Amino acid sequence: MKLSVIDWVALVLVIIGGLNWGLVGAIGFDLVQAIFGGGIISTIVYLLVGLSAIWMIFIAGKFQKKGSVASV
Repeated sequence: MKLSVIDWVALVLVIIGGLNWGLVGAIGFDLVQAIFGGGIISTIVYLLVGLSAIWMIFIAGKFQKKGSVASV
């Protein structure tokens, strides 16, 4: 299955979100807030990461239908 531009953007945002949460959990450092401050921009980034995670749920379903993901 070929990924669209939206799929790739969502994937990148989910990876960024995962790395950010890893930093928060490991050393208590929130990279998003360090870069964008605690204002509306950080909130928008967090919302986009969350929406991307929801989008990736649907992408995972597409992979499952195509047989691209091994069955557990």
